[in-house]
Amino acid sequence: MTENDRPRIGFACAYTPLALIHAAGFMPYRILPTGDWPDQAGQMLHDNLCPHVKRILDRAMADDLPDLAGMVFVNSCDAMRRMMDAWKKIRPQDRTLMIDLPATAEPLSVSFLAGEFRRLAEVLSQWAGYDISADRIKNSMEQYDLLVSRLRDLHHMHQRGMLSGGSGRMQALYNAAATQPVETMVADLDRLISELTAAQSMDAAVPVFMFGNILPDSAAFELIESCGARVAGDDFCTGARLFDACETPAAIKKEAEDVSHDLARHVLTRPPCARTFDPAAPLRIAGDVVDRALACGAKGVIGHTVKFCDPYLARVPVVREALTAAGLPFLMLEGDCTLRSMEQQRTRIEAFIEMLG
Repeated sequence: MTENDRPRIGFACAYTPLALIHAAGFMPYRILPTGDWPDQAGQMLHDNLCPHVKRILDRAMADDLPDLAGMVFVNSCDAMRRMMDAWKKIRPQDRTLMIDLPATAEPLSVSFLAGEFRRLAEVLSQWAGYDISADRIKNSMEQYDLLVSRLRDLHHMHQRGMLSGGSGRMQALYNAAATQPVETMVADLDRLISELTAAQSMDAAVPVFMFGNILPDSAAFELIESCGARVAGDDFCTGARLFDACETPAAIKKEAEDVSHDLARHVLTRPPCARTFDPAAPLRIAGDVVDRALACGAKGVIGHTVKFCDPYLARVPVVREALTAAGLPFLMLEGDCTLRSMEQQRTRIEAFIEMLG
């Protein structure tokens, strides 16, 4: 069986352990809320619920999905929990599993998540028809490390102006990496990197840093750069946050429990979204945004979150204060996972970029 022939397991959260799904012989396939479908999820869920969740359900109700061998959900917020409940009503034939996710990265939380990953491995083994060995998990982690390395190389080349298409193309590559076989993507990215040589002029573009939860549409990044900006750095659940290296130790122990613990520690210590926090520094997200904006040479920061996302909206005031203290102008946008919502804010984006220039 080739990589392209692997059965797909759907997922919708950046905390999903892709290496574990891959180790079971499946291909992780992110259900992205990109496309144009009738608004049907409103029949099942409240109007004031996460558009990310509702757009994914709209896609499922429009039958705009490839064949799936199952769905792995992550209980990262109440909206994600509601999505699994609705999914069972919409697609009762699908096999589903929900992973509970701790809100911190403390040792007890890592141990708890390791237990959840062991439970996931047991279920995936049942779906696959064979037990998942620790060696298979380690090998899959190494494959995703290669993918992350190539994406980081491309991001650095993009920052130097070597990637035609700018941040829109970079986002398209993130989307492909979340929906295509990992081995195929590594080979494709190797070819792309070998072809990139000459840098393009970026003198006229104003560097900005972007952060938020969901922004998967490459056209949204193209819109922002068409306003005179250059996205010098970004932090989104649908971008670099999903692809963070496992950095698998060469001498990792072979017991499945140890591998699960290592994978759980990696997932909880990767760059967090707003629903995960450090108890010793609960407002750390603000400092992280400032640090990353300064590190990429941004002249300003654009935040983007989907409507009704309480974890992000609750942290916007402290982020704004930290950016003001650092002398970095800030523009906050809200959207509904459609390009229309971004187009409606074009004038605000253009005025913001003009002010920075």
